[in-house]
Amino acid sequence: METQVATGSIANPVQFRDQDYVALLDACVKSGLLFSDSTFAPDQSSIGMPTDPDPKKEIKWLRPKEISANAVFVEDTTCTTDICQGQLGDCWLLAALSCLTMHPNLFVKVVPPNQSLTESYAGIFHFTFWQYGEWVEVVVDDRLPVRGGRLLFSYSCTRNEYWSALVEKAYAKLIGSYGSLKGGNISEAMEDFTGGIAYSLPVSSRTPRIMWKALSDALSRGSLLSCFIQASNYLEIGTVTAEGLVKGHAYAITDTDTVKKSAGEALLLRLRNPWGFVEYSGPWSDKSKDWDDVNAAEKKRIELKNSEDGEFWISAEDFSKLFGTVELCSVDPDPIVDEDTPTDPDSPAAPISSWTLSSHKGSWVSGSTAGGSCTYPRSFWKNPQFQLVLAEHDDDHAMTPEEKKVAENQKEKAKQCTVLVELLQKNRRKKDKVNFLHIAFHIYRVREEGRLQGLCLDQSFFSSQQPVGSSGKYQPLRAVWREVRLDPGNYVILASTYSPNQPAEFFLRVYSKTGNNLGTKDFTCSTGFIMVMSMPPVLPEDRKRVQKTFDEMAGPDDKLNAKEFMKLVNSGSVLHELRFSFLRLI
Repeated sequence: METQVATGSIANPVQFRDQDYVALLDACVKSGLLFSDSTFAPDQSSIGMPTDPDPKKEIKWLRPKEISANAVFVEDTTCTTDICQGQLGDCWLLAALSCLTMHPNLFVKVVPPNQSLTESYAGIFHFTFWQYGEWVEVVVDDRLPVRGGRLLFSYSCTRNEYWSALVEKAYAKLIGSYGSLKGGNISEAMEDFTGGIAYSLPVSSRTPRIMWKALSDALSRGSLLSCFIQASNYLEIGTVTAEGLVKGHAYAITDTDTVKKSAGEALLLRLRNPWGFVEYSGPWSDKSKDWDDVNAAEKKRIELKNSEDGEFWISAEDFSKLFGTVELCSVDPDPIVDEDTPTDPDSPAAPISSWTLSSHKGSWVSGSTAGGSCTYPRSFWKNPQFQLVLAEHDDDHAMTPEEKKVAENQKEKAKQCTVLVELLQKNRRKKDKVNFLHIAFHIYRVREEGRLQGLCLDQSFFSSQQPVGSSGKYQPLRAVWREVRLDPGNYVILASTYSPNQPAEFFLRVYSKTGNNLGTKDFTCSTGFIMVMSMPPVLPEDRKRVQKTFDEMAGPDDKLNAKEFMKLVNSGSVLHELRFSFLRLI
């Protein structure tokens, strides 16, 4: 029997705008015509920014071989220097793409193999991105925006390699336009390239040696890593420090290594500026005299290059002094090493933890499920609620009497479950603007037996209870997350925007850690994750129809008396269309 592959998986991605790459490619090959994508036209609407009135800055859309006679999709192998930032503020996207090149098993998910500008060439390419729980395949033609004979946006250092420019175009099509890529958080791109979960780590939270070890382990597990220097205000963004580093700018962390020198060793990190130029100029940079103390074999081993390509080495100590935040993304939310973790550079990486994942797609509907924050107690409880069940399972037959005794002595510790919750707001990059709402989630313990039976908790519950965990303050980010440790039991996760009546779609996912806190198979923390409250969305045409009926009954004073109200409620068509959400009009 043939196994059916789930739609939305990497093996069977959702077709963006219903474009079937294989069918389109086959049709182009048979007709001998190069593919032209009508859904992302070569015009200003796809650029998503105002037209420059200067005729010398006119944008032309050309195919790679019209730009460069020796154009190739990939030259030899893919690497970080294949990606240079053009005239678009999308360093967050390109830094993540640089990270991706370091992990071939992840790279081929985004950039499927066997694509070429020569063999079976038909002017059509396809790429795959993660979008809120499913993989989406995006088809593009290879007409790229050019100004003055050069690519306007992303390009390769060699100038004749085009895979990175086409990935950027596909992502721009997915989001809305090139203009919609201006400014962003690198965690967005990291998650969309891997389907993993991204989170920030303050550099000051670890000593330089511990941080170096943590990042080394994360790289060995296939995590994408980047870093940046926080700008203190808008005017500081893009300014270059005395050490040659750019503030408010995303750098890819592409490698770590231990370099032997005459007086011991140096712990180094390799970073890359996606601009492809403007490099760090401090100790261990390309032209630093520190390399004079390193023999030629060591330099060759780490492939030291003295070239202006945006890539450079920096010591762990200077990295900790100069950078403020590290962004990490892994397919599993692997832990960062703690202070008591061995810091020997040659010690093995921390083992990958085992996690289970539950997820749900939902929406905040104005006048219905968009209840706002807890500062609006009359509507806060109306936000979508999700039941989270953390269950303790004892595997008695697998435990010796001694193990049972240890488990009993450490019962409270054993009951703790590690849970990581992430809330993402969907599709907030639109054409030439980004409009992220302030979002957060709160976790409440439900102690009353039988309180949760598929029914939502009411206003009285949230007025009398304090959350046991939350994502923190409301933030205008695509995603907010938090890792918490909870006792087994029943919980409710409530997702909300800060202000009520802000319609939006969201995606909620919960990772729970499975394993054995005592070194024996005595229990596993698992999650049952179900939605217990969310009113159905009201269609625009239904809203207009009901508003018209209300206006006709209410008259000039815009009020209903008891008789008129009952007539509205008993209107069969209105009641059916509203599905109880008519209460928002009261």
